[in-house]
Amino acid sequence: MAVEIKSKRDIEKMRATCRLAASVLEYIEPFVVPGVTTEELNRLCHEYIVKAGAYPSPLDYHGFPKSICTSVNEVICHGIPEERVLNEGDIINLDITTTLDGFFGDCSDMFTVGEISDEAKTLIDVTRRSLWLGIAEVGPGKRIGDIGAAIYDYAGRKLGYGVVEAFCGHGIGRQFHTAPQVSHRAKRGTGLRMKPGMTFTIEPMINVGTHECDILDDGWTAITRDGKLSAQAEHTILVTDHGYDVLTTRKGGYTPG
Repeated sequence: MAVEIKSKRDIEKMRATCRLAASVLEYIEPFVVPGVTTEELNRLCHEYIVKAGAYPSPLDYHGFPKSICTSVNEVICHGIPEERVLNEGDIINLDITTTLDGFFGDCSDMFTVGEISDEAKTLIDVTRRSLWLGIAEVGPGKRIGDIGAAIYDYAGRKLGYGVVEAFCGHGIGRQFHTAPQVSHRAKRGTGLRMKPGMTFTIEPMINVGTHECDILDDGWTAITRDGKLSAQAEHTILVTDHGYDVLTTRKGGYTPG
């Protein structure tokens, strides 16, 4: 599958859909409280996206039944919203993708439900730092493998966390998932060279324990094999002439200090 190089007009459309996706995370944050269900979070996000004149991209994508992904505690990714009540101490990843004017924007982040454990706080911090270490490797002429190398060197090799290998980042634009694949564990100096106009996601999934996962009978929900906590953070990135642009930044979102 060929890598799509975006025109200036395409990039403006990518900016618009990515701004919308990021704004969904801004909007939903106050609702992530003890007692809310993941189905209610799904409903609120769905209504917000539709009201903005867009489409919630996960809905009916290869049969996925809901408008967002809600991945709680040991769920790595692709958690299906349901009548699950969030409790004090839970952590949850909300994964948002919007389709606006024919282009997709994709982002996710972790949210905390009340007071959480120190282990969970550290995991979330490591995951977000891993994402930004990967982002820092983006630039024209660099290799895609440099992204995964930076993430694994930090979270896996240095800190001993499980860096999930079964799922990866991906090209995005007129299609939800396209080339290139962006592994979060890779060798430096490998993979295709980045070019200005490429857009793709970086979305490391970091586990407290093993990197291995199992898929539940619903065919979507991925959980840690050892039942320990998992976290994920994601941005859509544009390769520019001189480096990168993060298209899905939001007010109150994490940025490296």
